[in-house]
Amino acid sequence: MRIAKYKLLDHTADFGIEVTGDDQRTLFANAALAMFDVITNTNALIGEGELQLHVVGSDRCDLMVNWLRELLYVWNGKKLLIKEVEIFSFFEKKLSASVTYDEFDPEIHEIKNEIKAVTYHQIAVEQVEERWNAKIIFDV
Repeated sequence: MRIAKYKLLDHTADFGIEVTGDDQRTLFANAALAMFDVITNTNALIGEGELQLHVVGSDRCDLMVNWLRELLYVWNGKKLLIKEVEIFSFFEKKLSASVTYDEFDPEIHEIKNEIKAVTYHQIAVEQVEERWNAKIIFDV
């Protein structure tokens, strides 16, 4: 699955993304892919490894923040850059996913933006008519 369109949001000292999806599963996958597209050129990734992730939250917004925080830990803590995301189990308060990744190699991968944290500031995950939308602000 490749990333859906997203747009960067201007925000003082931080920046954010607005993401859409046809359903919640696609929305959460698109949010992950958008975050990594902001971090690096994801077109340069191969997807040489695979990792299973399981995340819970108290509601959809908390689940989104926890999901992206878990993925940010995969990058900051393990130096793995995410190429693809497949959410194979999704419920309102938990999800399970498989992600493909490349180990960071400074000779190959350019880091465009460093993200320190995923914030709850102005977090939104909502259905608008037939689509799902999310707004996420990052601390940089």
